[in-house]
Amino acid sequence: MSCAIKYIFLTTCLSITTFLLYGQESKSSLSATPTLQELLDYALENRITIKRAHLGVEIGEKEIKSALSGYFPQVEATGVLNHYLQIPTTIIGGNLIQMGQRNTSNVGAQATQALLNPELLLASKSASVIRERYKQTLEEQKISAVVDVSKAYFDILTTEEQIKIIQEDIARIKRQFTDARMQYEVGLVDKTDFKRAQISLNNSQAELKRTHEFRKFKYDYLKQLLALPLSYPMDLSYHQENLEAKVMLDTTEVLQEERRIEYRQLTNMKREQELNTKFQKWQFLPTISAAANYQINYFNPEFRELYNRGFPTSAVGLSLSIPVFQGFRRQHEIRRSQLQEKQLEWDLLDMKNIISAEYSEAITNYRAYMNEWKVSQENVALSKEVYDIIKLQYDEGIKTYLDLMTSETDLRTSQLNYLNALYILLSSKIDVERALGNIQIQ
Repeated sequence: MSCAIKYIFLTTCLSITTFLLYGQESKSSLSATPTLQELLDYALENRITIKRAHLGVEIGEKEIKSALSGYFPQVEATGVLNHYLQIPTTIIGGNLIQMGQRNTSNVGAQATQALLNPELLLASKSASVIRERYKQTLEEQKISAVVDVSKAYFDILTTEEQIKIIQEDIARIKRQFTDARMQYEVGLVDKTDFKRAQISLNNSQAELKRTHEFRKFKYDYLKQLLALPLSYPMDLSYHQENLEAKVMLDTTEVLQEERRIEYRQLTNMKREQELNTKFQKWQFLPTISAAANYQINYFNPEFRELYNRGFPTSAVGLSLSIPVFQGFRRQHEIRRSQLQEKQLEWDLLDMKNIISAEYSEAITNYRAYMNEWKVSQENVALSKEVYDIIKLQYDEGIKTYLDLMTSETDLRTSQLNYLNALYILLSSKIDVERALGNIQIQ
């Protein structure tokens, strides 16, 4: 019994230790209050699409090595064992004669070495192109990760600021509600003022609840981008980041299509197709290989004595295969590959037009949203000034409560519009940088 108790105790301790170590490892990999750079670093290491792209790079290396393995000697071992129920018969000089032994066997090995082979020429020439293809796919996934995570991060930060604004608004309305109720109780005003305050308070609290729900979804979306469980603790509300300092962008930068990953992928595809055209032309070349073989033959009418004596044979030589006529298949394959090259040339031209249109749209949106952001920034200052003046006038009995409530609503609306404009501007700036090909991954 004591041994069983010790076993249970040790197993429990081991499980707890493993759990704690795992928890520490998870926390050290990404803190609960990460910065944008920490989020990007984590995403570039752990996002599922990036992990799959890393596997693609490894698959590409294996694909290259598999294709180039034909340059190494190819060795094959064989073995045959036959027991004739009826010995083969042949005719010699008009007589039927049984030739051979009832039991035969042979064991051998053959080595071949390719000297000239069109497929191996293609494999050696296309190795760098194939390797570049998989690396570009990895780069494309990393760029998407940077864009998606950055936008999600800015979205959460602006949402956190929206919650703060709504909470401040609720605090103001509560004070107004208390003042209006006290004035009603002493007979200075009728009950419509504090009833309006109650309605405004209810609406603001409902808006706060709705924004909290949106914030939860936005956190869940960010965790999904990072391949984190939704239960992972994360809070970005502690960040006092100056988002306004991140909105500026050099709008005079000249677009260079070659910097875009999509254009470089098409360029690499065209290189690969050009190599395929050369391969089709190489099909006119002969195939030459060297071979060496060694074989031991065994013959005996008695099976138990079959392997008592062997008769070896060996040879070395060259083999040559010249494709003479294949029904014009090679000419058709060459022409087809050349036409596919032409298709890719048109695709490159079309991609240039697409990239130019994307950049035009992105930079137009950025300039428009920049103007909208500046206007909303000015509106916040104006609405704050109006609210402060009307609040003083209301306290002195000059303005009605309706005027105060209207100015307070204008202030909250302008503040929320400013945050929305700020997020859209930051998002459009990322779109411009992506359109320019400026999101470079080290």
